[in-house]
Amino acid sequence: MQTRSISFFSEGVRLAGTLFAPSDLRSGERRAGIMLCHGYTGVRDLYLPDIATVLCEAGYVVLTFDYKGWGDSDGPKSRLAPYSRVIDAQSAVTWLGAQEFVDPERLGIYGTSYGGATVVWVAAVDPRVKCVVSVVGVGNGQRWMRSVRRPDEYYDLLQRSAEDRVRRVMEGNSALAERTEILLPDRQSAELAAAARRGNPGAVSQIPLEFIDDTLGFNAEWVVDRIAPRPALFITTDGDRLVPPEESEALYRRAGEPKKLAVLHGFGHYEVYTGEAFRQVMAETLPWFSQYLR
Repeated sequence: MQTRSISFFSEGVRLAGTLFAPSDLRSGERRAGIMLCHGYTGVRDLYLPDIATVLCEAGYVVLTFDYKGWGDSDGPKSRLAPYSRVIDAQSAVTWLGAQEFVDPERLGIYGTSYGGATVVWVAAVDPRVKCVVSVVGVGNGQRWMRSVRRPDEYYDLLQRSAEDRVRRVMEGNSALAERTEILLPDRQSAELAAAARRGNPGAVSQIPLEFIDDTLGFNAEWVVDRIAPRPALFITTDGDRLVPPEESEALYRRAGEPKKLAVLHGFGHYEVYTGEAFRQVMAETLPWFSQYLR
């Protein structure tokens, strides 16, 4: 496997990426390409390299990248604007498909957590995407943010969002909050995320409150039915307390054929990136891409 740093532009903003190419790629050959999307406050060098390595060893050309303002990419820092991320992901698909060793007719996308919602939206609006895999993704932002909170916590969240909405218009900026106040992780997720993010300079601890409004208005289930007849695989786990399995189940119900829902058993949200849970995720993912990105 060979890796190299690359860059491309989205809405005029330079984005940073990493390209993973199989070591047996021959001159003049074109391989299927897969673009990966990280989630929430992730960056391309957190979790995604392990996924890219497995896919690359299976023979695919793989691209990871940082959204605007994240990791090594340019742009306003720490913004989580979901529709902007869709455009970034489409730009990544364009870059990948333009490489001489990639077959532009065999492009797949894979997203995890909040990126699981991003790839659904991208596949729904971009016919160049021939196959999609969404792992522990969010189907409806409002339902998700409500489901992991007590009623009074959700009321407080909406109140903070309303106050910040006025602030953004009057003052031109959004107030910052600790990411765990908005994400509200369960105990296991908090511990595993903190361990993975420790020492990673791109892993931020604060995000703008505008993300609340952005999330409440971004619902991948609105468009998931537009992916068909292209294939969509949804992977979740019954032990996910951060993004409950109901989110992937809702996406699956609304999607057209061909589709598949894979439910892992006994794992939490961040466990899907390591160990046995990761092995099971890849055991579902590899045959799916093999079948539909021939």
